[in-house]
Amino acid sequence: MRIEPLGDKVVVKRLESAEKTAGGIILPGTAQEKPAQGRVLSVGEGHRMPNGNRIAHQVSEGDRVLFSSYAGIEVRVGEKELLIMSENDILAVLE
Repeated sequence: MRIEPLGDKVVVKRLESAEKTAGGIILPGTAQEKPAQGRVLSVGEGHRMPNGNRIAHQVSEGDRVLFSSYAGIEVRVGEKELLIMSENDILAVLE
């Protein structure tokens, strides 16, 4: 199943969280923070201007992005947990 976002929305798969600290301590699942990085799976058509034209997205499919920890709406599609967020919620593209 593929999610096709509308307008300026973007579908992001959150990257896996670290299970170990830098010092080697293994963290239980409840102590792990949700990572604020993810991979863009699909993008909408872009933001619609009042004159009807669309502004293209600055991110594209496959980009690794950084976003705030409370950005987007979490949805479950099959076994996958995905985020649907506005492009404005994305803070940076990581290279």
